This record gives sequence, structure tokens and C-alpha cells, in this order.
Amino acid sequence: MATATTKTADDEKSLNDWLPITSSRNAKWWYSAFHNVTAMVGAGVLGLPYAMSELGWGPGITVMVLSWVITLYTLWQMVEMHECVPGKRFDRYHELGQEAFGKKLGLWVVVPQQLTVEVGVNIVYMVTGGKSLKKAVDTLSPHGGPPIKTTYYIMMFAAVQFFLSHLPNFNSITGVSFLAAIMSFCYSMIAWIASVRRGTQPDIKYTPKASTTTGQTFGFLSALGDVAFAFAGHNVVLEIQATIPSTPETPSKKPMWRGVVFAYIVVALCYFPVAMIGYWVFGNTVEDNVLISLERPPVIVAIANLFVVIHVIGSYQVFAMPVFDMVEYFLVVKMKFKPTKFLRFVSRTSYVALTMFLAITFPFFGGLLGFFGGFAFAPTTYFLPCIMWLAIKKPKKFGLSWFINWICIILGVLLMCLAPIGALRQIILQAKDYRFYS
Repeated sequence: MATATTKTADDEKSLNDWLPITSSRNAKWWYSAFHNVTAMVGAGVLGLPYAMSELGWGPGITVMVLSWVITLYTLWQMVEMHECVPGKRFDRYHELGQEAFGKKLGLWVVVPQQLTVEVGVNIVYMVTGGKSLKKAVDTLSPHGGPPIKTTYYIMMFAAVQFFLSHLPNFNSITGVSFLAAIMSFCYSMIAWIASVRRGTQPDIKYTPKASTTTGQTFGFLSALGDVAFAFAGHNVVLEIQATIPSTPETPSKKPMWRGVVFAYIVVALCYFPVAMIGYWVFGNTVEDNVLISLERPPVIVAIANLFVVIHVIGSYQVFAMPVFDMVEYFLVVKMKFKPTKFLRFVSRTSYVALTMFLAITFPFFGGLLGFFGGFAFAPTTYFLPCIMWLAIKKPKKFGLSWFINWICIILGVLLMCLAPIGALRQIILQAKDYRFYS
């Protein structure tokens, strides 16, 4: 019996040494900062001025501030719960779910939502990378750019991902993540500084984009999803923390939290100026990607779009790594494949090809943001950590912690129910005039 137990433990250790999340645990706190900035400040920040145009000044600022505070709180909860059981680390979101809800239910609660978020982000980033690359080329071309379809630009973006997807683990993409984090800060700065330089136009309006009450209502709901999409780092936070070494004297939560605080300061410096200044300058005419609204100066606009491309290259990898981990675990443990480089090559290449195909088929950038933001990001970011906290930590009933968690849960559930409705309508409206693979 002891031999069998030892063999099982050895097999588990061998598998963890091969899987991308747990194979390297020598990360520093600043690795956490890079990964969190890269995961958080992504395509979502460029859609915030558009969300503000649907929400209006008062509700828009309120939703932004509430989201920043609530998601920082729920992120702190996840960092704290990473090692809430002595001698054990919950290296993956679904492992924490299993601790909170039980072995089977935990998987069913967490895995579908987490996969929806991560695969959804990867699809949206394929679209963003392709469109931003096209915008950069078109802006620098004197006659509006060569007649190359967006489809081909998405394929160019995917070609880079085919190469990067074969980096073995989270720590191996730190350099890519560092570059991506710098790019996200730079293009956010360019977005609002270029907007300030442009200044407001005489005919600018801050009335809702839609003229009908129905349109305004659906637009408001969709904008809630856009904001939810912008706060997405929770889906990879435990996996990022898994790469940090931990001992009883210096648990991983200390360096991880330092990295999270740094990342959230960067998030505030990027999100609030872009959202408010972008809306102030363009009003209700702002595009769902604020860089598309900026036409001048052309060189700066092109550089900003190239920064976006570089950033989403890294961000795609941060969100893809937990998916690779799940897929490789399933293939080895459930399908009984041997953990080889060939297995990794085939599975990862197939995944990148799948996200590329879906991005080419459904490039509805704005609608996708709102739909995924409401449907999947709201649970995993706004209230699932609170439910897990109540189940695992069991705070005193009607105490401060209990009340805060229930407020977050109620707000998160409302967001999950309402946001996808508006986004689905927006996708349908955009799809009416869309021709496949155009």
C-alpha cells in the first residue's frame, strides 16, 4: 500500500514538473506584476470610452470606480486563499473551486466559466491584433493601405502565436509579458494624450448613442459587459501565483500581493484617463476601439496600434497558458497519452488554429467584449471568489466581511444577467451587414 501511494505521489510530482503552470516555481514579485498588467490592461481599455458613451458621465464613472474597488478586493481574496489549507497550494482556479464546492461540483462550477473567459479572450485578442495591425498599415499608407482583408491580418497575428505557444511554461513567457506590459501602458498613454491634443469638436454630444429608449437600454447593458471585460486578471491569478516559491516563513501571497498592488496602480493610470478623456473628446461618436477614432497624427496612431499588437501577443499567451495546462493534463491523465514534446506541439498548435478560425469567422469586436464580459467575466471576477471565501473562510454571519461579500455577489449576479443581453443585440445588429471572411 505504501509503495502504491509513493508511486502515485511520484507520478503526480512528475506530471506537475511537466505541466506549464507548476513546472517552474522561481518567479519574483515583479513577474507577478508583469503578468497581471498584461492580463488586465488589454483590449478592454480601448473599449472603455465607448462604454462611457453608452453609460453617460455619472453612471460610467460610478461603474468604473466600483469595478476597480470590487475586483481588487476579490483579487486579494484569491491571493489569500492560494494557501488557505496548511501545506497545500491551490495552483489552479478549479482546484480552489474543488476545495470550496467539492471534487465534482467544483470542476463543473469553475472550469466551463474559466475556459469561456480564457478562450473568449484569446479569440477577441486575435481580432484585436489583426484589426490593430491593419489600422497601423492603413494609417501609414498614403492611399489608405493595400487592399488586404482583415482576415489576412488576423492570420499574420496568429503566425506569431503558433511560434510563441511552444514556450514551455509561465516563467518562460516572462520576457514577452514584460514587453507586453510596457506596451499596454504606452498605448494607453498615447490614446489619452493624443485625444487631449486633438481636443473636443464644436459639434460634440454626450447624449446616448442610440435614439430610441430600447436602443439606449440595450446599449447601457452592453457597456456594463465592456467594463467587466476590462477587469479580467482573476482567471489567471492563481496560476500566476503558482510560479512563485513559497515557504512557511515567506508564503507566496506576500510577493504576489505586492505585484497585484503594482498592477492595479498601473490599471488605474491606464483605465481612468483613457475612459474619461476618450469620451470627453469624442462624445457619442467614439468607436468601440478608441484608437480607430484617432486619425491624427498618423505616425503616433500607427505606433499606438503596433503597441497594441505587441501587447496582445503577450496577453494571448498569459491567457492561453492555463488552457494549455488543462488540455495537457486531460490528454495525459484522462486520455493516457505520454507527456511528450510532440503531444504538446500538436495540442497547442491545434488550439491556436481553433482560436484563429473563430476570430476570422466572428470578428465583432465590440459585441464580443460585452458578451464575454457579462456572461463569463462577471462570475469569475466579481462574485465567484466571494462565494468561495464564504465557503472556505466562513466569516461571521452578518459581520462586515459577510456583508461585503454578499454585496459583491448581488452586484456580480446582476451584471452577469444583464450585460450579455445588450451585447447579444449588438452582435446581431453588426452581423446583419457582415459577410463571412470578407
